[in-house]
Formats: sequence, C-alpha cells, structure tokens
Amino acid sequence: MARISIGTSGWSYDHWENVLYPEGLARWHRLAHYVDRFDTVELNASFYRWPRDASFASWRNRLPQGFQLSAKAPRGLTHAKKLYAPETWIDRIARAWHELGDKRAVLLVQLPPGMPRDDARLDYFLGRLPDWIRVAVEFRHDSWHTDDVFRLLEAHGAAYCVMSGARLPCILRVTAPFAYVRLHGPDSDWLYGGSYTDDDLRWWADRIREWSDGGTDVFAYFNNDGGGNAVRNADTLRHFVGC
Repeated sequence: MARISIGTSGWSYDHWENVLYPEGLARWHRLAHYVDRFDTVELNASFYRWPRDASFASWRNRLPQGFQLSAKAPRGLTHAKKLYAPETWIDRIARAWHELGDKRAVLLVQLPPGMPRDDARLDYFLGRLPDWIRVAVEFRHDSWHTDDVFRLLEAHGAAYCVMSGARLPCILRVTAPFAYVRLHGPDSDWLYGGSYTDDDLRWWADRIREWSDGGTDVFAYFNNDGGGNAVRNADTLRHFVGC
C-alpha cells in the first residue's frame, strides 16, 4: 500500500510556542514533541549548513520507528556551484544519508531562481547520485518546466517537486515512484505567507489520494511556518487525507 507522509519544513521555530510546543520548552526537546504529531519532517537548516555525519546518526537513534526525515541539499552545491563538479558534495551527502539509515526519506535539491535550464548538468548530477538516495528536484526558473526535463527525471527515478506558492507554477507531474510536494503558502504576494483554506486543503487531499491510490508514495511538506500556519495546515490535510 502506498504511504502518505505529511509534515512541515523544519520543526524548531520559536513562534511555534503554544501552537506545537508548550511555552518555555527547551529547543532540544522540540523534536520529541514534533514526532508525537507527525511521521515526517523536511530538514531546512541543512541548506544553510550541512550537518555533521554524527548529527544524522543521532537523528536515526532519536526518531521513532517509521518516522522519515527529508533534507534540503546544501546551498554550496545548489546555489554556489549550481550542481557543477558535484562529487565532493555527493560524497558528503551519501555519508550522512547512510548514517540516517531507515529514517531517511528524500533529498530535496532546490535550484536557484537564477539558474536556467541545463539538461547536461542535471543529468550528470543525477547520474552520480547513489541509486539508494531518493531525490526530488525543485525548479525555480521557468525554463526547466518542459516535457524533456520531466523525461530526464523519469530516467533517473528522480521526483519533480510539485510546488504551491506565490508566483510559482503548480504542475501536477509525478516522475518517480514517489511524489514530493512543497506547500509554500497561499499568499499571492508573499512566499511562505498565509494559511491555506479548508477548500484549498481538500483539493490537495484529493490530488494526494489520487496519487496514492495509483500506488505512488507521497511526501508533502508545509513551508508557511509563520504564526504556526504550517502546523495547522499539515494537521488539517492529514485529517482530510485520513492518515
């Protein structure tokens, strides 16, 4: 049976006090509260500073059975080098991913808005990732949204990251045995802003069930963290999906 996993992008936000965490809870204990409510999370801090291998081993030991952690690839790889000569970063990521063991979900590779389509560079990068690392690619430049790029992803078993957010194209395309969805918020002017309505979330629940009923695992993460919106929206979507 296909698995549906719904969570948030990150878990340690001060403004989630009295939304997800009791007031005054130490940061170290926030993850323990998070896993009582959700069965997956997308690690965003890894984009700014890739954690040590020991950190991934610690998460493997601290996370409960069945919990899965996705991680955002480091900006040194995606934004500084723009996937060029990726071998050193791939080695670091693979070591960390190995330490995460059965708690690993998906490596998210978010390309910068200023990086136009380059099929050869993407093909080279995906071809050098170990095949045991599930990967999703989030494109922020419009030139990438073509059937040829979707076929390239399919050839590597990589997921096209479905996006929801201000001025981002929402293309419902599945290119891997799993679907990867990032919900950045419904605000038409401000990325990561606003709270989805129940009607919005029912629409997404229908899409997720369609994929799941077809045998596709689904990972969906809310990135509209302000005011605890991501927590509330993830809770509601899980309720509508029935997971």
